[in-house]
Amino acid sequence: MTELEKLGFGIVAYACTTCNGMSGALDPKIQKEIIDRDLYATAVLSGNRNFDGRIHPYAKQAFLASPPLVVAYAIAGTVRFDIEQDVLGTDQHGNPVTLKDLWPSDEEIDAIVAASVKPEQFRQIYIPMFDLGTIEEAESPLYDWRPTSTYIRRPPYWEGALAGERTLKSMRPLAILPDNITTDHLSPSNAILLDSAAGEYLAKMGLPEEDFNSYATHRGDHLTAQRATFANPQLVNEMAVVAGKVQKGSLARVEPEGKVMRMWEAIETYMNRKQNLIIVAGADYGQGSSRDWAAKGVRLAGVEVIVAEGFERIHRTNLVGMGVLPVEFKPGTTRLTLGLNGTETYDIEGELSPRCDLTLVIHHKNGEETRVPVICRLDTAAEVGVYQAGGVLQRFAQDFLASTTA
Repeated sequence: MTELEKLGFGIVAYACTTCNGMSGALDPKIQKEIIDRDLYATAVLSGNRNFDGRIHPYAKQAFLASPPLVVAYAIAGTVRFDIEQDVLGTDQHGNPVTLKDLWPSDEEIDAIVAASVKPEQFRQIYIPMFDLGTIEEAESPLYDWRPTSTYIRRPPYWEGALAGERTLKSMRPLAILPDNITTDHLSPSNAILLDSAAGEYLAKMGLPEEDFNSYATHRGDHLTAQRATFANPQLVNEMAVVAGKVQKGSLARVEPEGKVMRMWEAIETYMNRKQNLIIVAGADYGQGSSRDWAAKGVRLAGVEVIVAEGFERIHRTNLVGMGVLPVEFKPGTTRLTLGLNGTETYDIEGELSPRCDLTLVIHHKNGEETRVPVICRLDTAAEVGVYQAGGVLQRFAQDFLASTTA
């Protein structure tokens, strides 16, 4: 560990970094260099995700490798490198050093693990967590919410958009999206930048920039996490047209004004107007991590319906759990064949039942109306019940109250 730290590596343990794919902000000097020189920066990591924008807003690409190869690429300083044959550096005598010269034997690895990882390390951390006899009992069974916390805050799941009626009428599109939208597009987990909506909020709350960390660490605070909705710099919202071209980034177009702005400002505008929303998308919507905030974020923004060519299985379930109606285009019908541009308003008509046919009514700006048959992606009677209750928490609360008053 100390050898790696001397080389400038940050060592992270007992954290979500391996799965999450990142460990916070870049060194300010490195970030400035990337910005000033407009470098095409890449990341090499031993995590299990390399989606668009997952690692850091300034990482244009990400490559997955084993931990030793990550270290080797870091020493090389570039991915344009034959990791098996090229020279990593020279030893104290000027001789070339390649990866095979550094690669440890199985016996060396076993010895390092045996010397570094001890059962007592885990006993010290985890046994006290479950030993109720050694901790001070809380004064109240209710959590003592701190109004200034940016990490954990009283959740809004019984108020606002989640408590409001879903009319499925006169919905405006928050976004029109292409194929392969991931949960990282919907709610990224990467580093929070100062000039982002979440960064500006955290600065206002008095948090120093070096402590912003990642979106993933602030998911207990909905006021930070909401600002992560569609905050991925690699997002392509086909409504965000600037000078005749679709502009990549966390952008939306507010209608009926037709004004392109940052996604969070658009969401705030619609929330203030109490405007219910819809998202129109292509195939494989919601692939990637089963991230609950990818469904929570759009619901708290006021989205009532997602209509797409197809849904990733777990994300569709999460949408239902948050009271968002997933609706699927029938084969041959897409946002492109319908010529949608975001100036429309939308209704959903029909009685809900598992995988029933519904009608998507599109009201065009010129007064014309298009009626499109679509498939309700509430796939079971249980999902219909959860959706009609407003989501899985609301359904649980209703069932619990019914059982206690029976």
